[in-house]
Amino acid sequence: MLFTVNKSPFTTESLRSCLRFAGKDNPVLLYEDGVYGAQAGTALEGFIKGALTSRIIYALKEDLAARGIDSLIDGVRVVDYAGFVDLVAERNVCPWI
Repeated sequence: MLFTVNKSPFTTESLRSCLRFAGKDNPVLLYEDGVYGAQAGTALEGFIKGALTSRIIYALKEDLAARGIDSLIDGVRVVDYAGFVDLVAERNVCPWI
């Protein structure tokens, strides 16, 4: 299962709740405003680092660039649109709203 989060973790609890409920081996893809959760140096960094010990977290390259985010939490993987399509083709998707 691929979990996707598109809401900012600073305006909703979507990312936090997704990471609490998603299975340990299920990847999470951050896109749109969800990519703010991948930004280094925020209050959320420790929580994300903890989640990275048991799952892969991806952030969409184009959305990072559109928001001017260039400093990522160590371990967050950047994926482009083609990679996004590959992830979706490989797994069932659970959009976390």
